[in-house]
Amino acid sequence: MSHNKYAPATDRYSNSVGYQPCGKSGLQLPNISLGLWHNFGDVDDADEALKMIQFAFDHGITHFDLANNYGTPFGSAEKNFGKILKEHFASHRDEMIISSKAGHLMWDGPYGDGGSRKYMMASLHQSLQRMKLDYVDIFYSHRYDANTPLEETMGALSDMVKQGKALYIGISKYPADKAREAYRILRENGTPCLINQDRYNIFTRDIEQSVLPLAEKVEQIKKLNDIAAQRGQTLAQMALVWCLHQPVINSVIVGTSSVKQLQDNIDALKNSAFTDDELWRIGELGA
Repeated sequence: MSHNKYAPATDRYSNSVGYQPCGKSGLQLPNISLGLWHNFGDVDDADEALKMIQFAFDHGITHFDLANNYGTPFGSAEKNFGKILKEHFASHRDEMIISSKAGHLMWDGPYGDGGSRKYMMASLHQSLQRMKLDYVDIFYSHRYDANTPLEETMGALSDMVKQGKALYIGISKYPADKAREAYRILRENGTPCLINQDRYNIFTRDIEQSVLPLAEKVEQIKKLNDIAAQRGQTLAQMALVWCLHQPVINSVIVGTSSVKQLQDNIDALKNSAFTDDELWRIGELGA
């Protein structure tokens, strides 16, 4: 990994990806956030990982999204990100939104998975150690755990905020009814849910959407690609800005394997407006 001293771009905010208020809070998130699920583990190219984080920050991407089990082996994305923070971003921590999560299998035994208070609190403690941080900006329950009462999981999240180990809390991949219940509990605890991170794209708008036959899906993709080409974009670029046209979407988390791919994602924002006709055609093809 390169150890040259990093100096962020001086125009990173005046020429940024843009920001939007997040939920009912004063926090703003960049239109594009960088996810570290893949390509930041011990098996990946450390130099490229560093370049991607620096390139993101140089373009005003301030939100870096992790989880306890990201990277191969588990935890290595947080460990490597922590090393990058210490060596290159130590004086810029207050300009960054760092999020992590817990909910999936992380270690062996009955306490290394799920939504129990034991697992959630231990996971946050381990994440902070790996990243060498005193707190994270956002901490999520990564999934709904039917074996743990929601009051227990949400209580753990609320206590993280009250202990100063997380500034905000959120949920991820919760069924709609359980999400509503989680919102209520967190609100009653005095620590309202900031954000709900879920999968959302042209084809995935409802978790109960049926899977289309493959041939039909391929034909739809071809037609969507034609619309993107008419807009002067790749399909991936159009899909990214399509997500942002929804008022309830504050930020799109992208996973990238190279600086070039990250640049392509940023370039998508150059054409983020849709005509009514484009939205109707995309809606019909993705329905």
